[in-house]
Amino acid sequence: MTYLQNIGTYFLMIVEMFRKPTKWSVMKQLIFKDIDDLIIGSLGIVAFISFFVGGVVTIQTALNIHNPLIPKSLIGFATRQSIILEFAPTFMSIIMAGKVGSFITSSIGTMRVTEQIDALEVMGINSLNYLVFPKFIALMFYPFVISISMFLGIFGGMIACVYGGFASLDEYILGIQTQFDPFHVTYAFRKTIVFAFVLATIPSYHGYYMKGGALEVGKASTTSFVWTSVVIILLNYILTQMLLS
Repeated sequence: MTYLQNIGTYFLMIVEMFRKPTKWSVMKQLIFKDIDDLIIGSLGIVAFISFFVGGVVTIQTALNIHNPLIPKSLIGFATRQSIILEFAPTFMSIIMAGKVGSFITSSIGTMRVTEQIDALEVMGINSLNYLVFPKFIALMFYPFVISISMFLGIFGGMIACVYGGFASLDEYILGIQTQFDPFHVTYAFRKTIVFAFVLATIPSYHGYYMKGGALEVGKASTTSFVWTSVVIILLNYILTQMLLS
């Protein structure tokens, strides 16, 4: 029953988030601040991880190709498919659940502990719209982050492949171009939009409805990361079955 109650409260929170909107002059500043915190602030870690994971995928693919009849262009093909279909949209979202999700939960949870949310309610402000809606809008730019992750993952694979001596630059590029299906990119961005909604709302739920003090803020951040990751993995399975089958 507790799980059902939490799910019901979560969906009620989403509905309430769109009611009684805050004045645009105030909301605009909140959105820009959240874009800076959640999107711009994540570019560094996304770039670092994507570049080196792309290199690792390339090296592992190259080291497992022993048959001389298999063309070396397969290295670029395998790297492209791995990065675009799964790593960039899904596993990067799980990583972001740790960075972005924990930040959202701790910031809102701290406001709950220090009674700032109660103060907003006393002033007649819809606190859910004031706190959660800007994060939801900011994370609609999340596909921009994922597009950078895709590019740097493939680029990192190219650097590892060429300078590691596994294949030539022309062979790697040929592999990237082989049997390219533009729908795979569309599929990745559709998943990304759904994951962005999850990243904005589930951590906000755990921060907004937490109870206790500073210790509970840390526990709420951990719980938020776990459930956000679980939901992303489940949705990834469902969306893959729906969009690619």
